[in-house]
Amino acid sequence: MAGKFLPAVQLTGSGRPILQPGEVECSLIATVDLECEENPNFSPLKSGVLVLTTHRILWLNQTENSGVFIPLASVIHAFPPKKSIKSMFHSPRVRIQVSSSAEGRIGEKGSRSAIITLVLRGKSDPESFFGRFWEVLRSRSWENSEGPGGSEVREKEGGSSVGGGGGRSSMMAGVSGILRKEQEMWESTDKSLHDAFQDLNALMSKAKEMVMLAEKMRLKLLAGSTSHSDTSNDEEMGSKQEMQDWLLSVGIASPVTKESAGALYHQQLSRQLADFVKLPLERAGGMIALIDIYCLFNRARGTELISPEDLLQACAIWEKFDVPVMLRKFDSGVMVIQNKTQSDEEVFGRIKTLVLKQEALRTGINASDAAMTLGIAPALAKEHLLTAESRG
Repeated sequence: MAGKFLPAVQLTGSGRPILQPGEVECSLIATVDLECEENPNFSPLKSGVLVLTTHRILWLNQTENSGVFIPLASVIHAFPPKKSIKSMFHSPRVRIQVSSSAEGRIGEKGSRSAIITLVLRGKSDPESFFGRFWEVLRSRSWENSEGPGGSEVREKEGGSSVGGGGGRSSMMAGVSGILRKEQEMWESTDKSLHDAFQDLNALMSKAKEMVMLAEKMRLKLLAGSTSHSDTSNDEEMGSKQEMQDWLLSVGIASPVTKESAGALYHQQLSRQLADFVKLPLERAGGMIALIDIYCLFNRARGTELISPEDLLQACAIWEKFDVPVMLRKFDSGVMVIQNKTQSDEEVFGRIKTLVLKQEALRTGINASDAAMTLGIAPALAKEHLLTAESRG
C-alpha cells in the first residue's frame, strides 16, 4: 500500500485538507496518479485530486475521504514533462526525486532517494503546473513559516508564540483590513506594511507577522475585559465581546480561487463552504438565510470575493457530497442553509407547544414570538409559521 510510504493527510468533514500554520494552496489538478516504479511494494494511487501548497504536495481520494502527501522539504529535484513525439500519445508526467528512508518511507531526511511520478491524466496544462511547482520550491516557504520578525514578537510577548496563517491569501483574508485601521496603535506595524507594499515577495513574507499582531490585539481585549470587569457596564462588555468574535473570524487562511483550483473551482469551493457554515449555523439555531451566508463568507474571503451564482452553484453540489448541511427553498422563494439533522416535525412540535400556551390562545403569536422560541431570525421564523400553517 502506498499509505505505508507516504504520510496521511488530515481532512475536514467535507474532504478539504487541513492546512498547516502558514500553508496556502497554490494549484489544484483533477485525475492525477501517483507512481513509484523503483518500489515494487508501492501500489499506484489512481485518479485523485492533486493539491500543490506552499509546504506539501497533497493527493486526495475524495470518494473515500482520504489522502497522502509529499513534504516539499523532502524534494531533491524535479524533472519537467518530456517533449517528444512519443509523449504526445501518453499522459504528461512530472517526475520528482525525494529523499526516503531505507524502508522506502518518504520523509524530509532520508538515507536514500526515490522517484515519484505524477501522471496528469485530466485536462490540465503540465507546463504551467511545473512552472508553478518550481516557483514554490524556490520560495521555500516551509522554512519561513514563522516569518521574519517572528522571534522578536515572541521576545516582546515574553517568549510565547501566537499562531496564525501565512502567504498572500491569508494576508488578504480580512486580517489586513483590520490591521491597517490599527496601525497607528502599533508602531511596528507601520514599518512592516511599508516594506510589504514595496515588493510582492516582501508582502508574502510579512503576512504571518500581521496575523500575530491581530492575535495580540485580541489578547489585549481579553485582558482588558477581565481587569475592568467590575467597573464596565453590560453595553461595553458586549461591545468587547463582539470585537473579539470579529477578530476570531477575520478570514479564511487559504480561500479557494479560480486561479488555484481551475476546473475544480466550484467543487472545492463547495467543500470549503460546507466547513465554513458549521459555526454560523450553530449560532443561528441550525438555519441561516442564504444572503447572510453570502455576506459572512465573502467577508471571510477578504478580497477574493465570489458572485451569488458561484455561491448557488457551490450549494447545489452538496447533494453529491456527504456533508451535514443542505440548501432549502421555502414556498415563498426564500432560500436558506440548514443542518440535515434539523427536521420540520421537530420545529412544528415546538411551534405547537408555543401556540397552545394560555396567553397565545388569547392573543395569537407572531414571527417574533416564534423566533425567540426557535432561536432563529424572525424572517425565517415567519417561513416556518407559514409552512406549519399550510400543513394544519
